[in-house]
Amino acid sequence: MKIKEGFVLREVMGNNVIIAVGAASRDFRGMVQLNESAAKIWSYIGKGYSKEQIVDAMLEQYNAERELIETDVQKSIDMFLENGLIEI
Repeated sequence: MKIKEGFVLREVMGNNVIIAVGAASRDFRGMVQLNESAAKIWSYIGKGYSKEQIVDAMLEQYNAERELIETDVQKSIDMFLENGLIEI
């Protein structure tokens, strides 16, 4: 899993958003706003983490059950895929 070329995470007025830059901005207009945990998941994808590695990293940061974190990680990955921001 990796971030498609041309998509970056930026902070805009205190909000985490993914925007398209360069050639990607011709096809993708607008931005995707992320909450704190989705922004962390995005950064882990950018570092080349697998889904399982992301879940493990999130477990270290949040006091939540593994099943809940797995669900949240999968929802974020699905949203990134649906918007064409990452590729498997």
